[in-house]
Amino acid sequence: MTDMTTPPSAPPRTSTHIKITAETVDFWYGDNHALRDVTLSMGKGKVTALIGPSGCGKSTFLRCLNRMNETIPGTRMTGTVRLDDRDIYNGFGDVSQLRTRVGMVFQKSNPFPKSIFDNVAYGLRVNGIKDRQIITHAVEDTLKKAFLWDEVKDKLSHSAYMLSGGQQQRLCIARALAVRPEVLLMDEPASALDPISTTKIEDLIAELKGSYTIIIVTHNMQQAGRVSDKTAFFYEGKMVEAGETTQIFTNPQEKRTEDYITGRFG
Repeated sequence: MTDMTTPPSAPPRTSTHIKITAETVDFWYGDNHALRDVTLSMGKGKVTALIGPSGCGKSTFLRCLNRMNETIPGTRMTGTVRLDDRDIYNGFGDVSQLRTRVGMVFQKSNPFPKSIFDNVAYGLRVNGIKDRQIITHAVEDTLKKAFLWDEVKDKLSHSAYMLSGGQQQRLCIARALAVRPEVLLMDEPASALDPISTTKIEDLIAELKGSYTIIIVTHNMQQAGRVSDKTAFFYEGKMVEAGETTQIFTNPQEKRTEDYITGRFG
């Protein structure tokens, strides 16, 4: 039904090219006003990088996109976050349904104290899938997507803790992918890894792009430039500027963005 209060020339509120939209988001840790009036849209099948100095609010904003901040006592948020035009704070009675659609990979790899196979299968079993054949196929498929299958296919019954740090992080990505999310949130996924492992994570992001909407927090300017389509610069709890990555890095509109990109602070 058409909203008669909207002028005929007005564009639709969301675009088919937009997967997640945050509007006028404010967030508090107790009395600490950590995010202020953040509005940002993130494209479907694109990689959006969130950059800025430590403590600027980018990780807090990332966790607003799957309600992860709700697990922290004394916090509150105002504003709206929509996934395909569905308000994630009021449109999902069960937050686990949201987190199935919006997966997350943390800064430090966090494999479960289980086998490699059971780590990847965990989310499937939690969602009620019991068919061994379906689970086995999904485990192989997602390990291949995570560029890990050839390294672990003969060790699936071994503990995930036997893997290297880079392998553990790719395992955590595979675990997130196994439940077939639409969005993947990545909070500094390569910050604790060596250069070779970091390259593998970046190659993986490039491979996943298009099939998934990815939002990545990174301190690494070169990494943001390599992997992302869009970049948003955060500073002191505010989103200063957002745009196509090439534009942000070559022709920023705000002096604070230019100063950060060129290393004058941060």
